[in-house]
Amino acid sequence: MKVIKLKPLSICETNSYLVISQQNNAVLIDAPFDAPYILEEVKANNCTLKKIFLTHGHFDHIGAVADLVEATGCEVYIHPLDEKMLRTGDEMLATHFRSRGYKSYNGEVKLFTENDILHLDELEFDILETPGHTPGSVCYICGEAMFSGDTLFSRSIGRTDLEGGNFQQMKKSLHRIAELGGDLTIYPGHMGTTTLDTERKYNPYLRENSGGGF
Repeated sequence: MKVIKLKPLSICETNSYLVISQQNNAVLIDAPFDAPYILEEVKANNCTLKKIFLTHGHFDHIGAVADLVEATGCEVYIHPLDEKMLRTGDEMLATHFRSRGYKSYNGEVKLFTENDILHLDELEFDILETPGHTPGSVCYICGEAMFSGDTLFSRSIGRTDLEGGNFQQMKKSLHRIAELGGDLTIYPGHMGTTTLDTERKYNPYLRENSGGGF
């Protein structure tokens, strides 16, 4: 497995990642904006975009989905509780943030729950449902990597004061993450890459919600 971190995109400087299999097929984790740039990176890394895995449905994570599907025919995966956010600017919060250039996507999607495992060639992605930032927020775990979306950042967490946010759910999600085994590499939706052990030690939100409950 090869992980390529793309440059921050959208007005929110959102991270996205190409995860490339041994057969040079790729999953894109989130599709923030600027489909032409993403397609250039796919070509530069000599891979074929097969799937987009969305961590949640906010505009700064889904803005390039429609154009990428049109260009490549790739599949789109999202949790059912966030599916409606793909469809309109109001639901994805583009209208709320007065952001332009973000297309809705009304094509076919693949829905999943935590009980599913997503595959690309030899790669297996486990799903951890982590509501709090949005109802359908998820983290994807593949090998020793976790793509945490807007649930967990380096020394911080995603906000819970937007439509669909819930701080009590976020606390429970952070507790679940803190209790995961091993020292995963964390690829977040914003800011820099970190590790789970580092966040257990230095992230005040993760520390507060680890161990014996709340």
